[in-house]
This record gives sequence, C-alpha cells and structure tokens, in this order.
Amino acid sequence: MPELPEVEVTRQSFAGRIENARIHTAWLGKPLRWPLGCQPAALAGRRVLGVRRRGKYLLLDLEPGLLLIHLGMSGSLAFSDRLPERGVHDHFELITDQGSLRLHDPRRFGAVVYAPDEAAPQARKLLDRLGTEPLSDQFEPLAFWRGLKQRRSAIKQVLLSGDLVVGVGNIYACEALFHAGIRPTTRAHRLSRVRAARLHQAIREVLARAVLQGGSTLRDFSSASGDAGHFQLEAAVYGRAGQACAVCATPISLLRQGQRSTYFCHSCQRN
Repeated sequence: MPELPEVEVTRQSFAGRIENARIHTAWLGKPLRWPLGCQPAALAGRRVLGVRRRGKYLLLDLEPGLLLIHLGMSGSLAFSDRLPERGVHDHFELITDQGSLRLHDPRRFGAVVYAPDEAAPQARKLLDRLGTEPLSDQFEPLAFWRGLKQRRSAIKQVLLSGDLVVGVGNIYACEALFHAGIRPTTRAHRLSRVRAARLHQAIREVLARAVLQGGSTLRDFSSASGDAGHFQLEAAVYGRAGQACAVCATPISLLRQGQRSTYFCHSCQRN
C-alpha cells in the first residue's frame, strides 16, 4: 500500500506541472471505493490551483471545489501530456491543458471524491479523524507522549491507527520502532517521556529519509513521473526476517499484529 512517503513523492512529482492548469474534461471508468460525487463533465472549465497532502490523501484545490484522491492498496498516478492508451486498470483521468492526470488501480480500493470545499461533509468525513502530520511543526514530542499515555494498545498498532499521528504505515512503523529501540508489542502507555521523544524523532527521520529516497517500491509503486522508490534497499528490519541485524547480528524476527507483518530485532528493541 502506498504510505505517506509514497503519497508525498507522488504529490511532488506532478504538483508543479499541474498548477494553474485548466480542466478540459474528466473521465471515470469502473466504480472505485467511493462515488466521485459529481458528474465528470461538471469539472470541465475549472482551474487547478495547487496540490496538497493530508495524511495519505492528495487534495487538488480547484477553482471552485476540491478533489480528494486516495491511492488505496495498489493505486498510482501518472501525469503527462503523452499518456498511453487507457488500460483495463485505469479508472479516472483528469484531462487539462497542461497534461492528463490518470489513476491506475488494479484492486480499485482507491478513490477520487469531489467536495465543494474542505469544510463540506464529503471532505470532513474523510479528513476529520486524521491525526497530526508527522513532518509538520504541529507534531510535538510532549503532545505525542501525552497521547501515548492514553493508549493501552501495542505501540505499533497505535502508530498504524492514524488518529494520533497520521501516515505512519506498516513499513515505516517497523523502521521507526527499530531506530527508537522499542519492541512493537510494547504497550503505548508504558513508554516513558524519554522513549516517546526518541520514537518521535525516529518517525520524523525515517519518513523524511523515505521521501528523499522516493518512497518504497515493493511491487509496482512509481511516482507520477514514473520513477521507482529506493528506501526499501536501506530498510533495517522491514522485509528482512531471518537476516542478521546490521547492529547486533541477531536474526530479524517476524510476527503478525492485526493481520500485518511486523519485523523487529529481539536484541535491539526492548519492551
């Protein structure tokens, strides 16, 4: 699944090129996870003011209106003035005078939703419960620790829930917990302020590094420019079950938490 770094890399790869574009038309194929919320033809003539990100959602600000795009489990965007002929897994396309933005989604868990503005019910339903952006100034160590003190679930499950801090998906939760030296099964409320601060820093550093490396390409992720990510090549624990830890040489362990694979080092990560 594309996680926060992949969504941010996608945003960066086409935001500057689609800014101020005028929409000629929109095309909608097979139904996606949620309805578009308007007729595709209604988008014609509007201008794209810019592209933002909130968690794993891309927000295309229009004049007037807003498009919220989620890549789901397997989605990716492509933006070009010379896209190939649409294929069976292409489900949405925004055709503008500066190029076409196309959603490719084999599993169709992604979505494109129109809202009149960010305060509209369609947008609030998707965005209101999202936690703090981890790469923003609003993500503060003290507030993070206080939030953890209210949670009795395993720390990795708290990170994945997205209501305390948004966008820390499975890959990056495993990596951040390793760098912070925290066992994924540790109960969140048991973390001291010092350990919570260490995790806070690890989350920011891991996510920033992943964005710099173009995200992670485990199967078929690519940016809107067609570039693959490379963060998976330097992962310390994710996907390395049975391999030696780079720090202590202990074999990396694998367990299941909430139907997700968790990778960690028994020696380096403590309860």
